[in-house]
Amino acid sequence: MFRVIAVGVLSSVAVSAFAARADAPAGTGIALQSVYGQRTSATTASNLADGFSRGIGNAVPSATTDGLFGGPNASMSGRPLFDDPRAAPSDPALPDNATPILTLTQREDYAANAASDVFGAQLFTGAFARGKSVTFNGDYSISIGDRIRLRMWGGFDFDAVLTVDSQGSIFLPHAGPLRVVGVSNRDLQAAVTSALRRVFSGRVSIYVDLQAAQPVRVYVAGFVRHPGMYDGTSSDTLLRYLDEAGGIDPDRGSFLDVQVKRGSVVRGTFNLYDFLLRGDLGSPPLADGDVIFVGPRHSTVSVTGLASSARRFEFTGPSTTLTQIASAAKPDAAATHVRVTRNAGTTVNVDYFPLADGPSVLLHNGDQIEFTADKQPGTITVRVEGEHRGQQEYVLPYGARLGSLLSQVQMTERSATDDVQLFRMSVRQRQKQLLDSELQHLEAAVLTARSGTEEEARLRKDEAALALQWVDRARKIQPTGQTVIGKGEVRDNLLLENGDVLRVPAKDGLVLVGGEVLFPNTIAANDHFSVDDYIAQAGGFSQDADGSRVIISHLDGTFADARRDKAVKPGDQIIVLPKVDFKTRQFVKDIAQILYQIAISAKVALGL
Repeated sequence: MFRVIAVGVLSSVAVSAFAARADAPAGTGIALQSVYGQRTSATTASNLADGFSRGIGNAVPSATTDGLFGGPNASMSGRPLFDDPRAAPSDPALPDNATPILTLTQREDYAANAASDVFGAQLFTGAFARGKSVTFNGDYSISIGDRIRLRMWGGFDFDAVLTVDSQGSIFLPHAGPLRVVGVSNRDLQAAVTSALRRVFSGRVSIYVDLQAAQPVRVYVAGFVRHPGMYDGTSSDTLLRYLDEAGGIDPDRGSFLDVQVKRGSVVRGTFNLYDFLLRGDLGSPPLADGDVIFVGPRHSTVSVTGLASSARRFEFTGPSTTLTQIASAAKPDAAATHVRVTRNAGTTVNVDYFPLADGPSVLLHNGDQIEFTADKQPGTITVRVEGEHRGQQEYVLPYGARLGSLLSQVQMTERSATDDVQLFRMSVRQRQKQLLDSELQHLEAAVLTARSGTEEEARLRKDEAALALQWVDRARKIQPTGQTVIGKGEVRDNLLLENGDVLRVPAKDGLVLVGGEVLFPNTIAANDHFSVDDYIAQAGGFSQDADGSRVIISHLDGTFADARRDKAVKPGDQIIVLPKVDFKTRQFVKDIAQILYQIAISAKVALGL
């Protein structure tokens, strides 16, 4: 009766395996769910099915069926101690090109770790858990259950995979047992070769390779996201098992106190900051039944400001120094001081220290520190462009005035010294802010305008669409940042700022006519020409021009209304503004005001 039931169950598994193998493309490992809740690959199930096709007696002893039937490679430890789907172990039978599928819980855990402000939480985002256990470093110590491949050729041929037995030995052909437990991977070749050379001469070549480490089941406990029991190999580091468990709980767990226990003996305590900051891990080979225990979080301080790692840092003991935290937070080169907010007790106190005092500044649990730049300006640079001789970049002491700079600039006979122009970044930013504010006000007025009739509503809708398009184009306008500096003593006493640009115009005797004219052009200055004459030389007003809104822009940054002042000097720019053809009176007023503002700050006429 038992045989019939067993055959029936195994046959069901075989049918599933045949179906998976038939549907799966070549080289693809499809994870199948067995009756025990652990994973097996399509390759494993396929081999099992092949065994059934040849007879049950041939299938059971196969190494590929051990994981299903409790053989040497069987593992039913994929379930955590607490019922959580994320503790399913990684399947060593998956092919090299297969990527384990993450559960929703895993994705949420890894995303939360990546976004956490705790230093070290970003370590556990699935990279260790998804890695395959196929790489062995030279310091790995051989353990019971490891598989070692031995190849010999020449005077004697031999090729087999030897398993380290319960006594820690492998059996060498014609040489007998050799104890290899505790031998490092780096020294394995030499140890085996030395033992075989007692029997075989140099004509026999010997090659030794560690094929696979011993499969183990490791408990992860303490303050991790998902405590449980996880499958792996003895060569896996504790980082892999912690990653499988979702990582250390950022709010409760300690990155400074991670223990590896074997029974009641603590084999080692590890500080993950050593790995994060210096690359030191020193994780020992893990054995079946070992426990990785994460202790509770110690004291913390929060770091903000000018630091490349502005996060929450952990430290042991009642206090730490600013220097120790700074070594992990990595302040920027610009940082000079630190502001410390003390949260202990019932009051909040704030201290301010230079970074140089770091060794003597004590920090306590809950403190908040902010790295700042508190520098006194020493020198500034001003760029000189246009018609002049000599250098273009000048380094001046902080507080230098325009007159002292002009005395150093070598002018030419063509330099318009009375019309020098000063462009300043801070002025440009203020002009842009003012323009954006006016545009935002106009946009709000357009969107909230009300209509009394249906016909008026249709008209308002068309006007609103046109006005909003114009607002979008106006937002792209960049002001020049030109400053009106005046003449004589007023100009010479103007304080310079770092990054100022001084432009010396050339006496070219030209007048620029632009805006809403038929043929925008540059025209030779004529003492007998008025504004109207220059506009006529440019073809006259365009169809969209507003003849009553003409601006004259002078080189020194001043402006004149052509209706009141028709005098034009060489170097001036005549700007003809477009007419505002809107039925809504408020729209006309607002747009006309912004048109003037754009013309003055950017020296352009933005048509509708």
